Amino acid sequence: MTEQTDPWLPAKQAFAQGELLAYPTEAVFGLGCDPRNESAVQKLLQAKQRPQEKGLILLAADYSQLVGFVADAKIPQDKRFSVFSNWPGAVTLLLPASDNVPEWLRGTHDKIAVRVTAHEPARQLCKALGSAIVSTSANLSGQPALTTAADVRETFGESIAWVMDAPTGGATKPSRIIDPLTQEIFRD
Repeated sequence: MTEQTDPWLPAKQAFAQGELLAYPTEAVFGLGCDPRNESAVQKLLQAKQRPQEKGLILLAADYSQLVGFVADAKIPQDKRFSVFSNWPGAVTLLLPASDNVPEWLRGTHDKIAVRVTAHEPARQLCKALGSAIVSTSANLSGQPALTTAADVRETFGESIAWVMDAPTGGATKPSRIIDPLTQEIFRD
């Protein structure tokens, strides 16, 4: 009997050890890490040269992976359809953050940016990790977002422990960012 190797093992190990991952999303490559690991998040912010105040997006395979980060009880019953009808998809929602979500993850905001992705490679990664992941575009702050695994390796080199070699979803622009409770659009 041959022992079957888990193809996700390198990603799982990197995630558990607080290392950075790169993976394709709907439009661009994303950089991610364990959202519960402050040193991993700081490493990601440093690699991107991104200020902490802006906050970060969390990407998940399904809403259950976001429940610990979102104050679900603060989503009014009459708004729940407008919230959940966006997913899975390329729409990032600003939802009330749980009281335990640290500033180094949400920035200076009382809401947290979250998305249930429809892009299958990213969904499979979240499922394999059993967790939502931090998701920010793979680029240095102010530079164009990268769209291939090769570009990510060239730009970030050894600072990324694991890179998924798969295509993006082909979208031409990053996910929309909206607040479904106020209908305010932050990125279209």
